[in-house]
Parts: sequence; structure tokens; C-alpha cells
Amino acid sequence: MKTNGEPAVTFTAATRTYGTVRAVDGIDLTIARGETVALLGRNGAGKSTAINLLLGLDEPTTGKVRLFGDAPARAVAAGRVGAMLQDTRPVPRVTVRELVEFVARTYPEPLPVDEALALAGLTELAGRRVDRLSGGQAQRVRFAIALAGDPELVVLDEPTAALDVEARAAFWDSMRGFARRGNTVLFSTHYLEEADENADRIVVVDSGRILADGTADQLKRAAGGTAVAIDLAGGPSEGLSELPGVTALEIRGDRAQLRSTDPDATVRALAARDLIRGIEVTPVSLNEAFLTLTRATGAPSTSPASPSTTPADHDMELSR
Repeated sequence: MKTNGEPAVTFTAATRTYGTVRAVDGIDLTIARGETVALLGRNGAGKSTAINLLLGLDEPTTGKVRLFGDAPARAVAAGRVGAMLQDTRPVPRVTVRELVEFVARTYPEPLPVDEALALAGLTELAGRRVDRLSGGQAQRVRFAIALAGDPELVVLDEPTAALDVEARAAFWDSMRGFARRGNTVLFSTHYLEEADENADRIVVVDSGRILADGTADQLKRAAGGTAVAIDLAGGPSEGLSELPGVTALEIRGDRAQLRSTDPDATVRALAARDLIRGIEVTPVSLNEAFLTLTRATGAPSTSPASPSTTPADHDMELSR
């Protein structure tokens, strides 16, 4: 069963409506085995609904969702999928090891408990009661539970919400250890730097549709990937928006801020005009790219990324 060549995740024209609300609106998405993919979107964008469909907690109104070519519920029951969701509470009066052992026994081919504890960074806490752990430690227990069935795919819904910086760093160290085993990871997060640092690929969702799908660098380029700033020194700003590569221009006092998809060409054009006083060239952050994409005017296109494309064979798919 674990040897078929199907992608880890496939959404095909998937929709989910609740009355008049279309929470997921025609998503086409493929995640290859071994990828680490971040799902980004504003509150209410459709991320949690998409995750519920993926885990078989809800059914699509139309379209299909498949995990390893199978129905989500079957893949979950077979132990091929582990999940770490937001709404969980600590179990009282049991130790970390006891809880992970209990969950592991519910799967047909579980991961050895010691291995699950090690991957989650819990070896030294195995004898500690779960209800006496810190927030960061309890989150790692949830991760160990998600790994208990030896899943090929793990789904993490806001896994570091409310954790401090140190606990977040420890969690992502554990997650990267799991991913290095060749496993597939899908996570949603509000911390965009986590997506930038940990995801092979980022999918931006808004209004239930896919706005963009690609690497962090591809998203940044699509949003006008580099900022070029110069001092005008009292000079005119006319024509700056027409320079090669420039996608946006903002004047702040006596300083011009240009957004460029081709900073080398932009800088050469500025030099030809003798406009490189106080020049500063900096990459656009993922946060800026995300805001640019989700602030785009108009509804997203009805033709999001094709399910047959993967990051290896396409530039970022972008619909506005």
C-alpha cells in the first residue's frame, strides 16, 4: 500500500460550501511526496476548511480530495497521515511516554515510541506528566502523537501559535528532522518567516481560492521582488515608474522607493540618469509579498495552479 506512485496530496476542483458561503472555491493542488509545503492565508481565507477536507473531517461539496490516491479517511486510518490540530487539550495524569504508546497502539504499523519521542525532542521528558509540561513541551507532545502512526504525510495547523521564540525554534528543529526522512509536511502558519525558512513551496489562499503557488523567492519576485531606494536631492521623479523592471513607485519626502522585478536593469537605468545618490537595494520580504498578493484588486482567477504542475517544472503560478 505504501509503494504506489500517487502524489501525497491531490485536490481536484474541490469546493466546500456552507449555505451561501463558499469556504473552498475550486481548489486544484498537488503536493508531491517529500515536499514541505506552507499554506498561507488571512483569517477566513479557507485554510482550515481545506485542511479539514484533506483529513477527511469534512467532505467536499464538489470535486475530489485524495491522499496517496486514496480517500482521506482511508489514508488516515491506515496510518499514512498524522495531524497536529489547534484545538487539543492535555490529558491529565499520564506521562508523555504512556500517551504516545497509547496512540501508537491504534495504528497498524506504528513508529517505535522511542523514535517518535526522539524526533519530537521529548526523550528526556518521556517520564514527565503531560499536564505538567510547558506550552512548548506540550506542543512537541502533539507532534509526537502526530508521528505515532509512522505517517508519510504530517499536517500541522498553526503548530507554533502562542509559543515563544525558543519553543518555536525547538519545534521547527524537530519538524525538519521528520522531513529529512523523506516525509511530506503540510503546515499552515501566521508566522511568515516560518514559511520562508522551512517550506520548499508556499501556497497562498484567499477567499477559498489559490492566489499563488511557488517557492518563497518566486512569491517575492511576483510581488516585485526587490526594493530600490534613491535620494532625489531635489530632483524630479518623473519617469521613474517607467524604468526597466519597475512595478511600483512611492515618494517619501526626498526619497524614491521603487519596487523592481529586475533590479540590475533598474539600477543601470538610474545610473544612466545619474540618479544613484544614497542608493539602497534590498530584497522584498515574504511578509511584503504576501500583503501585496492578498491586497491585489479584483477576485482571484478561476484558473488556479494546475494540479499537474509541480515546483520542479514551473515558475510560480499566480492568479489575480
